[in-house]
Amino acid sequence: MRLASFMRGLWLAAGLVSATLGGSAARAEDGYDLWLRYRPLPAAQRPEPRTIAPGADTPTLKIARAELQRGLGGLVGGAPSPDSPSILLGTPAGSPAVAALNLPLKGAGDEGYLIRTVGKTTVIAGNSDIGVLYGVFHYLRLVQTGQGVDTLDILSAPKVKHRLLNHWDNLNGSVERGYAGASLWDWWKLPDYKDPRYVDYARANASIGINGAVLNNVNAKADSLTAPYIAKAAALAEVFRPYGIKVYLSARFSAPIEIGGLKTADPLDPAVRAFWKAKADEIYKAIPDFGGFLVKANSEGQPGPQDYGRTHVDGANMLADAVGPHGGIVMWRAFVYSHEQPDDRAKQGYGEFKPFDGQFRDNVIVQVKNGAIDFQPREPFHPLFGAMPKTNLGMEFQITKEYLGFATHLVYLGPLYEETLKSDTYAKGQGSTVAKVVDGTLDGRSQTLMAGVANIGRDRNWSGSQFDQANWYVFGRLAWDPEASTKDIAADWARMTFSTDPRFVQPAVAMMMGSREAAVDYMTPLGLHHQMGRSHHYGPGPWVSGGERADWTSVYYAKAGKDGIGFDRTAAGSNAVAQYAPVVAQRFSDLKTVDEKDLLWFHHLPWTYRLRSGQTLWDGLVTHYSRGVSYVDGMGRTWADLAPYVDPERHAQVADFLAIQRNEAQWWRDASIAYFQTFSGLPLPAGEAAPPHSLDYYESLSFPYAPGI
Repeated sequence: MRLASFMRGLWLAAGLVSATLGGSAARAEDGYDLWLRYRPLPAAQRPEPRTIAPGADTPTLKIARAELQRGLGGLVGGAPSPDSPSILLGTPAGSPAVAALNLPLKGAGDEGYLIRTVGKTTVIAGNSDIGVLYGVFHYLRLVQTGQGVDTLDILSAPKVKHRLLNHWDNLNGSVERGYAGASLWDWWKLPDYKDPRYVDYARANASIGINGAVLNNVNAKADSLTAPYIAKAAALAEVFRPYGIKVYLSARFSAPIEIGGLKTADPLDPAVRAFWKAKADEIYKAIPDFGGFLVKANSEGQPGPQDYGRTHVDGANMLADAVGPHGGIVMWRAFVYSHEQPDDRAKQGYGEFKPFDGQFRDNVIVQVKNGAIDFQPREPFHPLFGAMPKTNLGMEFQITKEYLGFATHLVYLGPLYEETLKSDTYAKGQGSTVAKVVDGTLDGRSQTLMAGVANIGRDRNWSGSQFDQANWYVFGRLAWDPEASTKDIAADWARMTFSTDPRFVQPAVAMMMGSREAAVDYMTPLGLHHQMGRSHHYGPGPWVSGGERADWTSVYYAKAGKDGIGFDRTAAGSNAVAQYAPVVAQRFSDLKTVDEKDLLWFHHLPWTYRLRSGQTLWDGLVTHYSRGVSYVDGMGRTWADLAPYVDPERHAQVADFLAIQRNEAQWWRDASIAYFQTFSGLPLPAGEAAPPHSLDYYESLSFPYAPGI
């Protein structure tokens, strides 16, 4: 009763705030609106209009109220009556009405929220303004996906502290491994002109809980740390700040030489340490909430502490000491491999970092790729997860599909992420999942991180294709909760992006959920990996050999010969299995227990080896290749049937891209079979068509201008 009286007083004092759409006209259905389309819901799914109570006038809460107005105006429409349900936003510190409710907000932490129905009022509250904004987006998602909002009691808090996009964007406007056009950041016009699209970028990230962005490529230029570019980063930070997003920068380790006038970048040199301290002070003066540095060092030719006989610990801790007084972190990538030719590159990250467990500063996070090679269509989880309990370990996923068909292949990455996160490291017995390492619960770590290599560019649809938006979306949702169901997330995305009609949602989600396995089938089945074209990584290249490094070639990994195929990582081979917990190592080593999806990752086997299906290995490979192609055929048919539920423009683009994927899946199948058959010497299984061209033809194909190089 006290709440109802208080609320009525607010309505009389401030007038009813109608939930109307913000002033801009509706955009064309070209994908720009992402999952925040806010198109009118079917009448049966439309809740009663709501009034929005006045509240604190902070920048973030103003955005939260405007988002509610925009969302409800588009989804629900209509003017609320004096007796309509209401929505109250705020924090106990900023809103007397919220404080009076004495809500149980302890579990919300710094960024979480509570959405609770109290009488006819929906309260969206948090301990911080950004928590309230996150709660608003959750509430609108419920409305947008056709779920009831009349009775709610939701408490949600992020399980991972740092939820970042890593932009591999270069200062010249190009994007390494980017397939959605030029960089979103117009460095030339910054800081004086802030493109309004930066706000839309921040809004989209806030809607899925992403709270940080590394602005520049991990293969960094030292210029990013000069005063003009710090000012440009500060301009972006100003735009992002009300949305809860911090900016970070990739730091080039040799910057003391390149922009500092020093003759060394030795991390133990006092002058070098002074340079980084001064640089951190300079950045924080311009960007008080600067997040910190991301560093790629001593990998793929990048400079690092090993150039001076120092260790990763020496380099990371030096930078941590520079940003630590300001509350910053250092994300030190574990994607490293030495100049010497390895016996197995998969072992190098573990070999270089495991000995230093417990020696990194508390504000250092070692950022580990999901697998030990490099964002392959399928990799077993990286052995570092579970192996460094005294070190903050963060997850690095790739959202941009460098090895999965670029923007034109429909490959939903949710199952890839979920497969990794659910993998059991057995570090502390059964149930020691990668997700529990990443969220810190396994080892009691509080500096937690999930980073995703962004797929965002200046294309109108942001990610190069409509369905690649789902990979950005699922990454954000999993960074908030690494144990969430990616099928449920796909359903939310499909409803928000296209249609809430179950006749659309069910087949679309089923198509998405099988799409990654199909790509594995037509690209790298049964544990094969790294079989793509050289450098550009476009299309099949199982014949790639020679060059600067053996471990940049396909033949290094497949090891195909007359005797068979596969990389032996058991004790009889490279013994990479020894880097896993004994239970896991035993499972991977034993042909009776290894999952056949990982078979050729861990075993070199004869072409006549019998799979559990009864097929020979050769027949099984061919069957998998063809199965992948058939799945893409099926996606094309499914999508054609879904035309009544999708606007013509977006439907046509997806259909065109599926046709490209179909042709390229067939190319992968045919080229791979043509190459591997030269070793197996075996006929194709009954009913399987021979490749239409010679191996020489496939090997002759050249793509010097493929995107993303």
